[in-house]
Amino acid sequence: MRQVFDAHCHIIDPRFPLVANDGYLPPPFPVEEYLAQATPLGVRGGAVVSGSFQAFDQQYLLAALKELGPGYVGVTQLPASVSDAELLRLDACGVRGVRFNLRRGGSEQLDKLEPFAKRVHELLGWHAELYVDSRDLHALEARLLRLPEVSIDHLGLSRDGLPTLLRLAERGVRVKACGFGRVDFPVGPALQSLYAANPHALMFGTDLPSTRAPRPFQTDDLTLIEDELDDDGVQMVLWGNARDFYRL
Repeated sequence: MRQVFDAHCHIIDPRFPLVANDGYLPPPFPVEEYLAQATPLGVRGGAVVSGSFQAFDQQYLLAALKELGPGYVGVTQLPASVSDAELLRLDACGVRGVRFNLRRGGSEQLDKLEPFAKRVHELLGWHAELYVDSRDLHALEARLLRLPEVSIDHLGLSRDGLPTLLRLAERGVRVKACGFGRVDFPVGPALQSLYAANPHALMFGTDLPSTRAPRPFQTDDLTLIEDELDDDGVQMVLWGNARDFYRL
């Protein structure tokens, strides 16, 4: 049976604050529902990622990580004004990255990206994660290459930005192979190109529960990775790359 690290999933727990984003509030997706869908896929760990509708709330994330247990980490949204003491507290609870949601908001602003990303990496070894349309990456390329560790969500979303995404991958930027129903290009050839550019770049994620995705996650997304890459590539993309990146 395959062994999977789900590098991009969401937990939506209405016990904690939710903020409407463009008028949208997601339906509940608690830990037990996530595990019911993920465990049969071979998922044995993962990264819970804060969405725009969770803004700077940390309560839901810490509760989810505690319930999910060892093998799961968090990627959260924080204001740049957050104290070192709070960062240390979150790190002790399993948070490993700060997310900049440039596409939908709910996170810190772009002008804080470089100093904030460098600060959390220097203090804790955290990376910066960007939810961004890859068409916008060209303008950010030099800035991203100055950061110590970066990941890009959902294969960058757009065909037009793939050349920039490939250049970034060659230089060590990680790319989440998730949200296949969100992109505007054939996924298979993109996976092959990104893997050829840097075999350590790609990290699979289910993107469950696929909020607002034109086409939500389906098990064929996993099968596609297994069909497009060789055995070593499959193991790295489904398991090893993300485990290394999240220091597990």
